[in-house]
Amino acid sequence: MKSEDTPFEGGPMDGRVLPVLVGMTGHPPKTYRIPVPGPDGGPPTVLVYRRVPRAGRGGLGFARWKYAYDPEGGRRWPWSGPRRGRAADPDATPRGKPDDADG
Repeated sequence: MKSEDTPFEGGPMDGRVLPVLVGMTGHPPKTYRIPVPGPDGGPPTVLVYRRVPRAGRGGLGFARWKYAYDPEGGRRWPWSGPRRGRAADPDATPRGKPDDADG
């Protein structure tokens, strides 16, 4: 597999450059999780970094990537977990289309 040296910004990995495996499209993963062993054999802490574009472009105009520290640890997307404030009612009437006069 091919890897690309990718810089990390923020958090405990700030300033480090690690080789990260890239996929078939040449992009590294959107999130990079680093498990850090807990003190005294406790549960590990997981550091989460998100892929963001670098300021400069490299080579033939392809985007180059870096990882930025995400202190929330991947809990930023509201649709990834249970919906808050809204009960899941399978018999509820779905909302109309945006151009629907009744909707």
